Amino acid sequence: MNVLIVAFARIIDLAFNIYTFIVIARALISWVNPDPYNPIVRFLHNATDPALYRLRRLIPFLQLGSFDLSPIALLILLSVVQQVLVSFLYQLAQ
Repeated sequence: MNVLIVAFARIIDLAFNIYTFIVIARALISWVNPDPYNPIVRFLHNATDPALYRLRRLIPFLQLGSFDLSPIALLILLSVVQQVLVSFLYQLAQ
């Protein structure tokens, strides 16, 4: 049973890492004027918009004029949740 919990923790850790890279890619493409019909751009927007919109609604001061700090806040939140969840699963496996 411990092996299954450790495997699940690693899968969760990998999923958080992949989503972190997706959020970083979204933030990087926001600096240029990407084609909104590009499939990669559409994927990045569809994957990150729900989390970013909820975060912007929850904490409205993340948008300072033309600066949008919500991807940074999302990355911090993802990191905290990842550390807590994965460490809890590792502790559960021991």
